[in-house]
Amino acid sequence: MAAGDSDRYTGVRYQPDDRPPMALSVGLGLQLALFCVAGIVLTPLIIVRAAGGTETYLSWAVFAAVAVSGATTVLQAVRIGRIGAGYVLAMGTSGAFIAVSVAALAQGGPAMLATLVIISSFCQFALAARLSLLRRILTPAVTGTVIMLIPVTVMPIIFKGFEDVPSGTPASAAPFCALTTALVIGGIALKATGASRLWAPVIGVAAGSALAAFYGIYDTGRVVEASWIGFPENGWPSFDLDFGPVFWTLLPAFLFVTQVGAIETVGDAVAIQRVSWRRPRAVDFRSVQGAVAADGVGNLLSGLAGTVPNTTYSTSISVTALTGVGARAVGVAVGVAFVVLAFVPKGLAVVLAIPGPVAAAYITVLLAMLFVGGMRIVVQDGVDYRKSLVVGVAFWVGVGFQNGLIFPEYVSKFGGGILENGMTAGGLVAILITLFMEVTAPRRRRIQVTLDVSALPGIREFVGAFASRGGWNDTMARRLDAAAEETLLTLLEKNDDGEGGPRRLLLTAHKEDGGAVLEFIAAAGEENLEDRIALLDERAGEIRAETEISLRLLRHFASSVRHQQYHGADIVTVRVDAPTATRD
Repeated sequence: MAAGDSDRYTGVRYQPDDRPPMALSVGLGLQLALFCVAGIVLTPLIIVRAAGGTETYLSWAVFAAVAVSGATTVLQAVRIGRIGAGYVLAMGTSGAFIAVSVAALAQGGPAMLATLVIISSFCQFALAARLSLLRRILTPAVTGTVIMLIPVTVMPIIFKGFEDVPSGTPASAAPFCALTTALVIGGIALKATGASRLWAPVIGVAAGSALAAFYGIYDTGRVVEASWIGFPENGWPSFDLDFGPVFWTLLPAFLFVTQVGAIETVGDAVAIQRVSWRRPRAVDFRSVQGAVAADGVGNLLSGLAGTVPNTTYSTSISVTALTGVGARAVGVAVGVAFVVLAFVPKGLAVVLAIPGPVAAAYITVLLAMLFVGGMRIVVQDGVDYRKSLVVGVAFWVGVGFQNGLIFPEYVSKFGGGILENGMTAGGLVAILITLFMEVTAPRRRRIQVTLDVSALPGIREFVGAFASRGGWNDTMARRLDAAAEETLLTLLEKNDDGEGGPRRLLLTAHKEDGGAVLEFIAAAGEENLEDRIALLDERAGEIRAETEISLRLLRHFASSVRHQQYHGADIVTVRVDAPTATRD
């Protein structure tokens, strides 16, 4: 690193490849594990209790969920082959699955839940492998809307937990315990700074549980009876392989929610990259694919173990940003802590004994923040009238279906009632509108050539014809020609390894908001063009002269360059704005 660079990027102390002291890694790992374990345990607690499951199965589901979360957290950190993000991404049970998991348990039992989770997990492997193909469909508007609809779908179930107290309990117990939990969490989150703010959920649940103990509704007996070291017995539910009506009715909802979980993982995998490096760098979508694949492994293991599905926790991002430690060793420490905790029944019993009103208040706060997170995803991408239409229509259609306000007599009979789930209905509407806009968008001109310098004349002819059809003047045509040429030359230099034979290049061109967008889809390379352009002035001596000239020309002619790297493909999107009349 050049002199002075350490002063420019002071937020990150340890990058993913660094090796911090073991004491620091273990300490931060234990801290992050404490942040996340309550959520991992409370989700199956809510699901099993809402579905009327047995205490035997609840103990097993919690044990398996914590153990699987630990194993997959380690997998996310160490990255085996194409599985894992290579970053600190804690895994835990997914709130998005609460509604469908309750339905599966209530209608088919734990064995049905296990079967549905196993089958739906393969969707995540498919999504991870073909993530580049869905980049125009799983837009921020779609993903943000689906995430906003998760609380809409789950809240009716959560609200029932406010009344989940033993008979004979004083009338004031439930509301006071819930209110105390929510106020403590909210107060600390709003007023505290630094590390203390991250402890808000833990402190809030502890305060609510203390008040619950005063009322006598905290199950201290469960904690006393639990052993320090142990393994749940007779809890594994096996599988339901009858594939009857219940299975086919619930499968579409599980498949859809699995994709929602993958969408959340995509967002977390992008965000963790932005806070783990000293220098700002372009998103590596190969790492995102690895995160989604590891998410699929987590759900597969969850199904095999007979527990609820899991996903990445955004808490990892907050802790990494706050501490400045993004080293993979921290992720390994978190995973090991989860696995160890799974075999300590007394520690898990402390969480399982939390009464319904306290757990419901905790989940309510988290889901409220999840709703805002969905809004943020939509807004950060920019909101025009098209995106507003997607978000607005899809969200309110989802709310209407969830509450049985839109043709309930027909909806309940369609697809086994799949549209009665607001998240599924709203998400489908968002995807259909996006597909419609994609299909009816201005036609994309395309040409496929060999990725070789000999393809340059054909590309220049293609770009010239595109400019002519678009009615642009000579200045714009020259800009497009120059941008296409420099992008090709840079890709050639980037992929010049002399192995693997000739590669193919697909170039598409279309109009967009008064400018032109050229998209190059080529064989994968190692270094990101966005990063190379951003570092031109700092690394001039490290870049070959001819390459530096191409990059500088590309930066000059293009208004923006976006490089998305996937396994097997590079996608470079170059936008060229039309010149003003005075510059013609």
